[in-house]
Amino acid sequence: MRVARFSTGSDPVFGIVELAADGGKHPDTVSTLTGDPLSMPVQLTGERHELDGVRLLAPVIPRSKVVGVGRNYAAHAAELGNEVPTTPLIFLKPNTSVIGPDEPIIYPEPVTRLSYEGELAVVIGRICRDVPAERVKDVIFGYTVANDVTARDLQKSDGQWARAKGYDTFCPLGPWITTHQSIEEMSDAMITTTVDGIQRQHGSTSLMLRGITELVVYISSFTTLLPGDVILTGTPEGVGELLPGHEVSITVDGIGTLTNTVISK
Repeated sequence: MRVARFSTGSDPVFGIVELAADGGKHPDTVSTLTGDPLSMPVQLTGERHELDGVRLLAPVIPRSKVVGVGRNYAAHAAELGNEVPTTPLIFLKPNTSVIGPDEPIIYPEPVTRLSYEGELAVVIGRICRDVPAERVKDVIFGYTVANDVTARDLQKSDGQWARAKGYDTFCPLGPWITTHQSIEEMSDAMITTTVDGIQRQHGSTSLMLRGITELVVYISSFTTLLPGDVILTGTPEGVGELLPGHEVSITVDGIGTLTNTVISK
C-alpha cells in the first residue's frame, strides 16, 4: 500500500495511491482516507482523484523529530575523508526542515557548499522505547525516500551539525510511504540519485554498516520514538554539490522517486 498526503487546493488529506504498474482497476489515482493513518483508524471515503491532478505533499510531518544516521556507508565516509564510527552516529533534523515532492530546496545565503544525500527513510508507526530486535517490524509503519540536504561548509566549521542539517527545506520526503515491504526487502534496495538527469549515486541499502533493525534498536534505546517520527538511514557514496537551478531526483527501488529543485533564497 502507498500512503500519500496530498492537496486538491484545500486542506491536506491522506490517501491510497494506485499506480498503473499495479494492474488494478484505477491506475494512477489516489483514493481519499477519512483521517491520518498514523494517528487513528481510517477508512476510504469513496472519493478518488487522478494522481496528476493533485499536489503531493510530504507524506508525513514528524510529530517530534527526524533522526539521521551519519556515515552509515563505508564508501561515503571514505569519500569525505572520515573514519567509520564505532557506534551509530546520530543527529537530529527539525520537523520544520521537511518539505515534499517538487517543493524547492532553498539555498541559504550563508552557505557556500550545499550537498545532496539520497537515503532510505523509515517511518515509525507507534510509540516505542527500548525496542528488541524481534519487535522492530511491529513499530515500522513504512518507508519513504529522503534527501538529507547538508551544508558541508557549516558541517565542517560548526563542529556539530544542527545548522548544516537543519535549515528549512533541508529534508525533502516523498513521494509517499510504502507499507507493504518487509525489512528484508528494504535491506537490499537500490538508491539512485541524479542531478539534472546525470546519475551521481547508485548504491544498495545492503551496504549499510548498520541495518534497519539495528538502527531502530539503537535509537529507541535512548529516546522514545513517536508515530510519524522518521529515521534517515544514511547515504551511499557519490554525494556532491547542489547549486541554484539544479534538479535533484532520488529513487529508491520499491518506493518511488522524489524530485526537488534548488532555488536561491
